[in-house]
Amino acid sequence: MPNILEKLFYQNTFTDWVTSIGIVVASLILGKIIFWIFKSVFKKAFSKTKTKLDDILVDMLDEPFVFGMVAWGIHIGLSRLKFHDSIHNLINNFMFGFISLMGTWFVARCVSAAIDLFLVPIAEKTDSDFDDHLLPIIKKSSNLGIWALGIIVGLNNAGFDVGALIAGMGIGGLALAMAAKDTVSNFFGGVTVFVDKPFKIHDRIKINGIDGTVIEIGLRSTRIKTLERRIVTIPNAKFADGIVENVTLEPHRKVILNLGLMYDTTPEQMKSAMSYLKDIIDTNPKTYNDDVFIGFNSWGDFSLGILVIYYINKDENYLEVQTEVNLAILEKFNSEGLGFAFPTQTLDIPKENLNLMDGRS
Repeated sequence: MPNILEKLFYQNTFTDWVTSIGIVVASLILGKIIFWIFKSVFKKAFSKTKTKLDDILVDMLDEPFVFGMVAWGIHIGLSRLKFHDSIHNLINNFMFGFISLMGTWFVARCVSAAIDLFLVPIAEKTDSDFDDHLLPIIKKSSNLGIWALGIIVGLNNAGFDVGALIAGMGIGGLALAMAAKDTVSNFFGGVTVFVDKPFKIHDRIKINGIDGTVIEIGLRSTRIKTLERRIVTIPNAKFADGIVENVTLEPHRKVILNLGLMYDTTPEQMKSAMSYLKDIIDTNPKTYNDDVFIGFNSWGDFSLGILVIYYINKDENYLEVQTEVNLAILEKFNSEGLGFAFPTQTLDIPKENLNLMDGRS
């Protein structure tokens, strides 16, 4: 029996092999125990706290930590055996690279959980669906970036030369950026809309001569339903360098009204007419009474012009209020005998010309 235990197998005794295998098996068992402790003990303890941060840390740490413990046990078990130096270096490099990947896995899971915990509730409270589309991309992009960095660090720890890899990634990234510059500019234009929030869904906006209601905000473009009931798709890059007028955010809607009275209107009647206009607008509860401008502003070809500028309250029906005001003006002016002018021409023919015309006839 002692001879068997001391017998060499690939430069190591049978006892050494059994001990190393025992360490590996023990690490697996220890990993299972630690995993059970995380799931049964730590999770229950931290679930009673008010904050969710500790629950997330425990949930994200359990699997990477267990795999790391198992890998460390395998490393200890194999390191005590006698191998060629190249094999030992390979084992060490693999171990360091594996630990780097476990750390990357842990960080990626924590970032993903933090997005779900902090950013998703904020996005659910907003009216815009753009952030709902943006969050999955942010989540995937952050995971991709973390894993790319983690793999590079892991390969470097494993003894690989990552300089050429990074250089190749830089050239490839440059080529990709040149090919997708329009897509990237539209994406960042969408980010600008999300951050600055110049408008949201159902807002009426004006941009580059387009006037309509926003019906969809996407990652690459925004869709607007114009006043002609047509759908217009605008690349988001236009919002980053363009001037956007948000009609919905205006506090009041401006109305400019031009009236023309007949030339036989007396000065007293003109003053009364302007007073009637002021009273009609002031007594309408749907108008903004602090800014009403009325003036006798022009001598037209066939009328005396009155300019009226007033404002309609934001939540009122624009056309309905104008109709109410115009009907009130029409009724009041008719009852007071104030006539509205219409295009007319008066011919002044000298008497001698009339005589000539009569003689010819």
